Amino acid sequence: MAAFGTVGMVVAGLFAARATTRAAAATAEATRAAAQAQAEPEQRRVDLETFKTIRTDMQTELNDLRSETRSLRSLVRSFAWYVGDLTTLMRRAGIEPPPPPDRVDEYNRTGV
Repeated sequence: MAAFGTVGMVVAGLFAARATTRAAAATAEATRAAAQAQAEPEQRRVDLETFKTIRTDMQTELNDLRSETRSLRSLVRSFAWYVGDLTTLMRRAGIEPPPPPDRVDEYNRTGV
């Protein structure tokens, strides 16, 4: 009988050990899930702040490019008026100006 009691205690110990291991694994998984659930709103806040920073930087760059484009358009128009005036003066003086480059001629014809 004592042998059955000893074997029974060993078997009970094995079952208890397996149950403890499974309980520890379940607790660890629950702890990980809870930590992830708590971290997600913070991660979203960080992602939003990063997005806002990137958007602000891109908006600044876009505004700079728009300003530069306006400036260059103004410069091209000024050169066009200046070259037009010089062409008129050359023709009044009896000098035929050289033909404009193809790209300028295309722009004069199409506006593009």
